[in-house]
Amino acid sequence: MGDRLGQKGPAGRRRLPFLFLLSLFSPVLPEQIRYTIPEELAMGSLVGNLAKDLGLGVRDLPTRNLRISAQKKFFTVSTENGDLLVSDRIDREQICGKKSTCVLELEMVSEKPLNFFHISVVIQDVNDNPPTFSRNITELEISELALTGATFSLESAQDSDVGVNSLQQYYLNPNPHFSLIQKENPDGSRYPELVVKTPLDREEQSYHHLVLTAVDGGDPSRSCTTQIRVVVADANDNPPVFTQDVYRASVRENLPVGSSVLSVMATDLDEGVNAEITYAFINIGNVVRQLFKLDSKTGELTTGGELDFEERESYTIGVEAKDGGRHTAHCKIQIDILDENDNAPEVTLDSESKHIQEDAELGTVVALIKTHDLDSGFNGEVFCQLKGKFPFKIVQDTKNTYKLVTDGALDREQTPEYNITITVTDRGKPPLSSNRSVTLNIIDVNDNAPVFEQAFYLIHVAENNPPGASIAQVSASDPDLGPNSCVSYSIVASDLEPRALASYVSVSAQSGVVFAQRAFDHEHTATLLLVFADSLQEVLPDVSDRPAPSDPQAELQFYLVVALALISVLFLLAVILAVALSLRRSSSPASWSCFQTNVCSKTESGVLPNYSEGTLPYSYNLCAASHSSKTEFKFLNIKPENVPPQDLLCNEASWFESTSNEDPQMISNSVCLQQVSYFKTLYFHNCN
Repeated sequence: MGDRLGQKGPAGRRRLPFLFLLSLFSPVLPEQIRYTIPEELAMGSLVGNLAKDLGLGVRDLPTRNLRISAQKKFFTVSTENGDLLVSDRIDREQICGKKSTCVLELEMVSEKPLNFFHISVVIQDVNDNPPTFSRNITELEISELALTGATFSLESAQDSDVGVNSLQQYYLNPNPHFSLIQKENPDGSRYPELVVKTPLDREEQSYHHLVLTAVDGGDPSRSCTTQIRVVVADANDNPPVFTQDVYRASVRENLPVGSSVLSVMATDLDEGVNAEITYAFINIGNVVRQLFKLDSKTGELTTGGELDFEERESYTIGVEAKDGGRHTAHCKIQIDILDENDNAPEVTLDSESKHIQEDAELGTVVALIKTHDLDSGFNGEVFCQLKGKFPFKIVQDTKNTYKLVTDGALDREQTPEYNITITVTDRGKPPLSSNRSVTLNIIDVNDNAPVFEQAFYLIHVAENNPPGASIAQVSASDPDLGPNSCVSYSIVASDLEPRALASYVSVSAQSGVVFAQRAFDHEHTATLLLVFADSLQEVLPDVSDRPAPSDPQAELQFYLVVALALISVLFLLAVILAVALSLRRSSSPASWSCFQTNVCSKTESGVLPNYSEGTLPYSYNLCAASHSSKTEFKFLNIKPENVPPQDLLCNEASWFESTSNEDPQMISNSVCLQQVSYFKTLYFHNCN
């Protein structure tokens, strides 16, 4: 029933000798499969087992999804066992006409992975058409002066079959005056000619009845007959004679109707009516009669219809010249049709992936492309290309099949969709082209880490804050889509132990809000360094070995703090100086007594009623960099619990020196701004 490209088996099938050899060459060319079947097979007939010929197991068939790609589907693939079956009537004469070889080219598409398998099915002719004559009775007039050996063309039979099944032989019933010879046209077709064996005598017999039989070469052979009535005419000495036995012409297809092709000419030595010549077609079918017209008086041949090279490449036309005395002559016209680039190439997508992941590897097949051009030669040669610059390219598979594959990195965040135009152009002059658009949507993958809006966050928190209060919010964004863009927050590192850290701060995994879990004490927790992660995939960077980046804003804040401190000191000195001068100008020496040792009474139980109390705040911001050495801060602090209020200015024991030697571990890549605030309270009272 079918055969593969390879050796022939005993039953007429040809099978591929070694399937594994094809697998070695498969990266270069797809596997070629060839079957041979006769025409007119019943629907459902087996052509061959594709699955076996491709080396596929029956269990692979559902996932590979084998299917036939062709303009007209004469075949189908069984999903159960992979058999290639006939699904429509296959009439070789209707498909290929008079071509000596009839081959159906088709492609089989498979999935997972996408691929083409090219299949050729040779359709063998069967003898299903007998020869036929266009007329049952043909009348032929022959002069009684016809010489022995004179020939007269007879109507030829037509047979749609080809090869041995086509018309092979003509036979004439036995007759003493006539015999039959068979000749062949340039295209290989055969036609009969009647030969005069003995002189004719009209007075003796004016009519002769002959039977012409046409037989093909099929087994069994098929035949048809036609009646020939020979009328013996009165004497006419000279028959017409053509100037050429064969006239040739080459014309372009799509020639306008009515265009002149050529002219035939015959001459006759007779005079008068016997020299008047008329021209007519002979031995041609109805199709040719519609495409060409012959002027019976002048012999000019013109077009009567549109010539199409894709339908037929050449025509052989018989012409008969008849004079007034009914003598005839015959010639042949050979017309070759020249191809023009009148058919634009066609491009079809046999399979396409409308969605592709942005992390697809280079060379991933996106679509299978097939081209077709009805023209021939350079006019039928095509090439396929992309319009525009895209991370894709077209790779030629075979002569008329291509693959659209990835040729660069895909990034959904930059380009979520591609509208690609595939252009197929032939090599004719001028070239013709066709376009096909493909829309590809890029599927998101989690290829972007979340990014915080700030490289670091500086937070000032007053001590004795209420527990559970929101003290800050960190925010990060992710350009991915869907679940890939969902951000969660967590604290992955701190200068405190994990258990201790949980008692100080926490962060909302959904919103990034940082909460104080307890009231902060400046004397114990002046600085707290936290490192946040904005997703589970984030890796904690090595922040201990890299220097902290320079922050111009932090430096500016430092200089502003220094300036504020200087201004505060100057203001404090001015106030003290003003009070001292005021007391000095006072006439009462008691005004200075409060500055003398032990002048202020310590036995009084309360504070003097005429005093003024003022509060002067001082706030300093200290920027500490990584790898810094230990820093000492010394402030003079007043502890009211040690001295009565009235002795705050007089008792030296109430002043003490506070030294802070803290060495918080600073992590590079983070900048911490420490705020140290204190309030110095001054008590003023009037000494009368």
